[in-house]
Amino acid sequence: MATQDAPSSGVSFETTEEWRLIRSSLDEFIEREVATLSDDLGETWSNPRLRHEADGRLVPEVVEAIEEIRRRSAEAGFYAMNMPEEAGGEGVSNVTWYRAKKHVASHGPGLSRHVLAGPEGPKPLLLQAEGEQVERYLEPTMRAEKSAGFAQTEPAAGSDSPAMATRAERDGDEWVLNGTKQWITNAPYADFLQVFARTTPREEAGRYGGITCFLVEREEYEVGSLNNAVGSVGRQAEVHLDDVRLGDDRVLGTPDEAFYEAMGFLSLGRMELGAEAVGGAEFLLDRATAYARDREAFGRPIGAFQGVSHKLAAGRAKSYAADAAGYRLAWKMDEGREAIEDSSIFKWFATRALWEVADATVQVHGGNGLSEDNPFMDALHHARILRIVEGTDEIQLNTIAKQMGLR
Repeated sequence: MATQDAPSSGVSFETTEEWRLIRSSLDEFIEREVATLSDDLGETWSNPRLRHEADGRLVPEVVEAIEEIRRRSAEAGFYAMNMPEEAGGEGVSNVTWYRAKKHVASHGPGLSRHVLAGPEGPKPLLLQAEGEQVERYLEPTMRAEKSAGFAQTEPAAGSDSPAMATRAERDGDEWVLNGTKQWITNAPYADFLQVFARTTPREEAGRYGGITCFLVEREEYEVGSLNNAVGSVGRQAEVHLDDVRLGDDRVLGTPDEAFYEAMGFLSLGRMELGAEAVGGAEFLLDRATAYARDREAFGRPIGAFQGVSHKLAAGRAKSYAADAAGYRLAWKMDEGREAIEDSSIFKWFATRALWEVADATVQVHGGNGLSEDNPFMDALHHARILRIVEGTDEIQLNTIAKQMGLR
């Protein structure tokens, strides 16, 4: 797969030949590989009652299908194509990665969402792996042979993550970790977690200093109860760390600097979620518009009534504007420019737009919108989650206000 040319001094919305090839290949992959696995699962996937165990955990057949999609995608060069070539990726630009994330999301909320790396996959923080860590963690995660988790959030430290209670203390040549993490995506299925723990007291290191990232393997932590959020059942869980003993070879990056290192990649996570939101909105608008044209009431298509058409037109306008903001963010990241405000604006606007489009889609479909036979309520639930993860709406607005000099 060819990588995109070096960023230019200007921004263009032109569809490049590179992107045409990637988009065509992605569509072919989803039709050939993902659709086949989805068909093989049948009602086990389509029926949420059969998709999950009693505690919410995904049933083994679904977990195996998801892992297979990731592995096949990695073999095809899609899964982590935004990562550097020297790490096993394709080195595509942020603009191309944005387009890919958005396009895959436009296929809807099915198994296709696992084609491109998400929270379980390799992220820039993992590029700090050194020595044996590269072979043990980075390379197999790039190949989707292992999956990871990002363990930072705690029961009493969500948006205020530096207030974490998890500690890692020195005992001879080892670190001893104790604490509890919560809402950790992929924790029930991960091969290892990137666990953040305070290693130097705040009084000495400051609010953001004194935090270290550790690589903790599945058998070394306990998965507690699943956090079965509506729209994300079976995907997050509590993680308990009880006297977990690790050597220095499990420290990822620089001791006491993990928070700064992680925040350096914050814009990427917000860009990815925003792209997912824009693609999801496109998927919903396509289906709601088609339904509004075909469904008749009072002698004409319901789309002829302003109560319906205005909902969809407003959704289209918001999705359009969010898409433009996403391109601007991705372009600025490619240019190496500061993008803190851009990423917060995009994440806030795009996820709210998806939420409003999802709600309008349910409303336009009436009773059909509430049916399990349609994906619209699932989309609405997922849209609500996106307004919280990677920084809540309020955190995004705080960031924007700060960039405006208001805090």
